[in-house]
Amino acid sequence: MTTPIRKALLVLALLLTGTVQAADWQNLFNGEDLSEWKQLGGEARYEVQGDQLVGTTVADTPNSFLATEKDYSDFILEFEMWVDPSMNSGVQIRSHVSDENVVYGYQVEVDPTHRRFTGGIYDEKRRKWIYPLSLNEKGRDAFENGKWNHFRVEAVGHSIRVWVNGIQTARLVDDMDADGFIGLQVHSIESADFVGRTVRWRNLRILTDDLENHRKASDPGVPQVSLLVNRLTPEEKRHGWRLLWDGESSAGWRGAKLDRFPESGWTIDEGVLTVEATDGGESTGPGDIVTLDSFSNFEFRFEFKITEGANSGVKYFVDPDLNQGAGSAIGCEFQILDDKVHPDAKQGVNGNRTLASLYDLITAENLTTKDRSKQFWGIGEWNRGRIVSDNGRVEHWLNGEKYVEFDRHSQMFRALVAYSKYRVWPGFCQWPEGQLLLQDHGNEVSFRNLKVREW
Repeated sequence: MTTPIRKALLVLALLLTGTVQAADWQNLFNGEDLSEWKQLGGEARYEVQGDQLVGTTVADTPNSFLATEKDYSDFILEFEMWVDPSMNSGVQIRSHVSDENVVYGYQVEVDPTHRRFTGGIYDEKRRKWIYPLSLNEKGRDAFENGKWNHFRVEAVGHSIRVWVNGIQTARLVDDMDADGFIGLQVHSIESADFVGRTVRWRNLRILTDDLENHRKASDPGVPQVSLLVNRLTPEEKRHGWRLLWDGESSAGWRGAKLDRFPESGWTIDEGVLTVEATDGGESTGPGDIVTLDSFSNFEFRFEFKITEGANSGVKYFVDPDLNQGAGSAIGCEFQILDDKVHPDAKQGVNGNRTLASLYDLITAENLTTKDRSKQFWGIGEWNRGRIVSDNGRVEHWLNGEKYVEFDRHSQMFRALVAYSKYRVWPGFCQWPEGQLLLQDHGNEVSFRNLKVREW
């Protein structure tokens, strides 16, 4: 086996003999002026100070970006960055600007706050957080406040990977943008007290050739997040993931109270599975659909999009035989709801019928950052749900942050059930296994990217 030291010596020997060429890095900053850059968005001040590019906050302006004149596709980018601890910032990659001078695209986040999401990936002006560091606890400790920090970004094909001070923070697979500019952000400020705060960059360099020979190995402890639609990455397949819906047919699903898939009311169109609106009632239209398979220890990921005022849910540990009468099939429910409009949000106890809650039992609260606002991307936008069941321990995640955790075999859970609408069902949600369900609640709701792994 080749040790890291032996490998380094081998590479050095090859370089000395000319067998391997040194990486052909290009400097993004000429050290003199901003002639190869353009300013977009807001009016923050950018200037050259010695070997540094310096951005300074000004009042009453939106997010500002100093962008490269050139677009880049596949590359390895390295830079050092210092940020005032009171500021939020970031570096755009493969980004674009609208006709209204609004920058959008992938952003390598710089977050010196208590949240500690530096090195995560944020989709500026589009999908918001697509790789929050709630998914990578070790990565949250990589950034050092008040110091120069080294960043490495590898964007190759659909893969975007980030390291901060040598620690991998993000590992994303996505195919929304293949190229675009690189931009240095000075965030807008909310108060005049923050005028004059600075963000600094230095040693910006980029590699665009022979990338495969210069990519770093990923840390196996850093989870890969794939946003490919109805497709699995090779790594997902190796780790046992499988699609629960193929994006084209009803294979693997049936009506909860049928021996077949509903003949109408559920549509399949361009990779999206939609339950059509009817009267707003619980399973009064085409009815719920359930998987043919049952699950015990699993992780289920899904994306959903709701219309205004919509109500739906994803249920698990479902036993379709328990309720053959009116209403939905019985199981634990990850609530899907328009909290602002639908009246169900104000019913139940202390909000336990709101989005991402364990319906009628446990209220969704942000357990990742303790932020009181819920990470919901909005009506008509795709949101990402995740349910994890591991030997009785269950978690609900919404858009990369955890909102519910409980032990379905605990006394506390049984006590909650005893004072809920589910008390009439003996052993509710404590069965060894059960099916997964997408709910018909009479409103239009769409689903895609349904995938599961078991252990």
